[in-house]
This record gives sequence, structure tokens and C-alpha cells, in this order.
Amino acid sequence: MRRSAHSHETAMNARILIVEDEPSIRDLLALNLRHAGYEPQLAADAGSARSQIDAALPDLILLDWMLPDQSGVDLARRLRADSRTRELPIIMLTARSAESDKLGGFDAGADDYVTKPFSPRELVARIRALLRRRAPEATDDPVEVCGLRLEPQTFRVIAEGKQLRMGPTEFRLLHYLMKNLDRVLSRSKLLDGVWGDHVFIEERTVDVHVRRLRLALQPSGHDRLIETVRGGGYRFLPQ
Repeated sequence: MRRSAHSHETAMNARILIVEDEPSIRDLLALNLRHAGYEPQLAADAGSARSQIDAALPDLILLDWMLPDQSGVDLARRLRADSRTRELPIIMLTARSAESDKLGGFDAGADDYVTKPFSPRELVARIRALLRRRAPEATDDPVEVCGLRLEPQTFRVIAEGKQLRMGPTEFRLLHYLMKNLDRVLSRSKLLDGVWGDHVFIEERTVDVHVRRLRLALQPSGHDRLIETVRGGGYRFLPQ
């Protein structure tokens, strides 16, 4: 048994942790994120944010600079210093717009910086862009490799005009493999990316689902694109 990173029920269900002590701003952000198809989680201070992150990794953090118990900059530094949260996408929210403040936020490890008051539409666009860059499997863009097309929004996999049938776990597994084209992914990495940081699963479960995925891809011959790398894990080949 092991702990593993976040799962994506559907691609657009990216979980976004809003760390903001001002209730009106927090609620407005949550409302706009829900509208955009994301799943908001709320924290009013750094301590609450840390315990939520410990329980399960979000896909992205919206982090206010000024928090009652610890500054957002300090929290960002702590997250960047820990191997489990080092890659977590972070957008800083702040009323400070001076260039030196922005540089301070970036130095602490923020990926982007949004000054208040902000346009909710612009913020959602920045979230989308950052997820596309840092966690491509958390976006809803269709992906196509060698005539195999996966559509996260409609939950369909199409090969040569025909829809292939597969379960939700195989769908997420295929999405993750296709988004990490030609990279050797260990079982542990696949557990993190597909099943989730808060789920306890045996590593050999990955092999079972890879077998099922290969069976689902057999009718179109795309099962040959999934390579078993001895001692390494699995790789999705680009040809």
C-alpha cells in the first residue's frame, strides 16, 4: 500500500485550492472557478492550507500574499522546498503591484502573479494556461497520436472513426500516457498522476489497468504503442 498525487475524475475537474482570508473574495473566486468547470477547495490561512495539501494534493493553488498566520510568500517557499509539492502550480494573489513585490513572489516560487482587483475572466484564463503548461493532463484539450484521438470533454476515444470502449480508469491512464508522450513513467508516477495522492493502491494495480487498456486498444492496433520498459515502467510511443 502507498500514498499517491491527485486524480482527475474528468480533465476539467482540476482541484484548485484557494488560500484567501477575505471571505467575500474567497467566495467570489470559488463561484467563478465552479462556473469554469473547476473544483474549488477553500482555506482561510496557511495552516488550514497545509493540512488540506497534506491530505490530498490540489492541481493548482491560488495563494493570497497576506495571510493571518504566515505570509503566502513563506508558504510558497515551504511548498517549493518539499519534493512532494515542488511542482505544484502556484498563482499569487496580491494587492501589491510594485515590481519589487512581483519579483519577491516569483523568487518564492510563484508561477504567476495576479494583482487585486482582478478580472475573474483573466484569472480563469491564467489558471487554464498554467495548468496546460504544468499539468497538461488536467486540461480538457483533445489529444491525438497516430490516429488515436482522446476527447476529455466528451469522454471518448476514437480510432479510425470508431469509438473504443474502456472504463474511466483506463481512460485516465491513456490520457496521462498520451500527454507524457515518449517518457518512461514508473508505476509510482502513474499512480500519482492517475489515481491520486489520497488513494492507497498497490503498485501492481497499474499493471492490471495497463493490461485492460491494451485490450481496449487492440481492435485498432494501438495497443502496440504502449511499451513495457523493463525495470522502468511504461511508455507511450509516438509512432
